Amino acid sequence: MASGIEHRTSRGDSRADLVAAAQHLRAAVASRILGQEQVLDEILMALLAGGHALLVGVPGLAKTLLIRSVAEAMRLEFRRIQFTPDLVPSDITGTELLEEDAATGRREFRFVRGPIFTNILLADEINRTPPRTQAALLEAMQEHRVTAAGQTLALPEPFFVLATQNPIEQEGTYPLPEAQLDRFLFDVRIRYPSAEDEVAVLRATTGLEERPLEPVLDAQEALGLQCLTRGLPAADALLRYAASLVRATRPEEPGAPDLVSRYVRWGAGPRAGQALVLGAKAHAVLAGRHVTHPDDVRRVVHPVLRHRVLLNYEAEADGVTVEQVIDVVLTAVRPSESGIPL
Repeated sequence: MASGIEHRTSRGDSRADLVAAAQHLRAAVASRILGQEQVLDEILMALLAGGHALLVGVPGLAKTLLIRSVAEAMRLEFRRIQFTPDLVPSDITGTELLEEDAATGRREFRFVRGPIFTNILLADEINRTPPRTQAALLEAMQEHRVTAAGQTLALPEPFFVLATQNPIEQEGTYPLPEAQLDRFLFDVRIRYPSAEDEVAVLRATTGLEERPLEPVLDAQEALGLQCLTRGLPAADALLRYAASLVRATRPEEPGAPDLVSRYVRWGAGPRAGQALVLGAKAHAVLAGRHVTHPDDVRRVVHPVLRHRVLLNYEAEADGVTVEQVIDVVLTAVRPSESGIPL
């Protein structure tokens, strides 16, 4: 995770002030994005946990607008990269330019930083670029630094990658490798709005130009929230519950549900357990609570596991989805079995 989690705000923000700032951020973005409260919560939880999020949804569901709105409601630098088949790693990280001093005639290389040097990076349609370019994000997402021009450069803090992906158009795309998918804390699914919400969207987007959002959170407060989230206590029983959920997704694990043993090719790794605990803490912070609860873990199970549990060909043939597998795991692993009273 990011080095920013060790940050302490210099402004003396109290825990209550930080939690209130997070709730104000949610309210500000929700005033523009209608009918996507669950999606917005998952994006904010990823931000509070110091992780990254992958947004998957068909075109026209305001994925890009949602990310832009989050950035606009924060006093953070925001940049967007449109991923295309001809994009190369240096387009993301930066490149060296040979410059000549007009007075002396001396030539020297100067590194020009790429768009990845920002606080919030929108990686739009990330699956439209080849794996070599996708891999340019790996070090940055995990280590919050970039190695280029023979030196290692730290990225601004906080650093948050929000990537979008279209699940329908697969022609000319490059599915993200599992190693990169695992770098995303959450896999967020955006679905069609309800009939009432869709009418509200039409009403809000076909009139006068929308007003800009007032920033309600800055970098110091964002880092303070990440620190607060990390520092939230989690009982050993809760940690065992998170670990039990992850281990139940592995087909070779003794006691794994029958559906897992039959249809899962690879289960989730230890990073999934970390994501469950951090996501649960972030959910508690957004709810204004100072302790985590099994319901916090259960709330983030789907966005944490859906891109980390790989199904086999038999599952595809039988029409079994990863969501069904996760539901079975949630039913099979009870909090009381980990020492948490129901």
